[in-house]
Amino acid sequence: MTEIDAPLKKAWMNVADLIARDVRSGTFSPGTWLKQIDLEQRYGFGRPDVRRALDYLAQKRLVQHVPNRGYHVVLPDGDQTAHILELRVILETAAVESIIANATPAAIERIDALARKFDEMILHGTVLEQYEANLAFHRELLGLCSNPELSTLVTDLRSRTSSALAGQWSTRARVEQSSREHHAMVAALHARDVQQLKETIALHIRQPKS
Repeated sequence: MTEIDAPLKKAWMNVADLIARDVRSGTFSPGTWLKQIDLEQRYGFGRPDVRRALDYLAQKRLVQHVPNRGYHVVLPDGDQTAHILELRVILETAAVESIIANATPAAIERIDALARKFDEMILHGTVLEQYEANLAFHRELLGLCSNPELSTLVTDLRSRTSSALAGQWSTRARVEQSSREHHAMVAALHARDVQQLKETIALHIRQPKS
């Protein structure tokens, strides 16, 4: 039995992961309209599960819901995305000194565990589980900043760009590079190396092509 067929997994989550895989593989390209009846036939699930999966992926910015028309794969705005990523670089690197000041051994251990959890999801998890593990790592890291408004602002900025599921993780090599960058951040925390953590975070956000 494959992971996607596991009986304990909710049906709509299976559908969501299958759609995410097809988007990442290019089967559904940016802008493609996703007809619910076609998805029902393609994946062998009923309409309620397909609809809930699409609503979930809309929350994750992989698809967009257009009232009275349906759902389509997100069409990223390249210029807007680039501007937002640079804003994130400014904000998240500005938080580094506070993050390191608050990085107790226990906090670093938690962040390291989340980095390893992401590695585990690369090997054995679904695309959606990789995505959620990545968000958990970054929430924990940024949560060390003494300014909670900064964390809220970064979360809002993330919501204005297309999901990692559709964009930066287009190849396995890019996902694995993200993992190495996570561990480089943990190493910088251990070393209390402000400059190294700033450089790694900036590289990670900008996501240059492998």
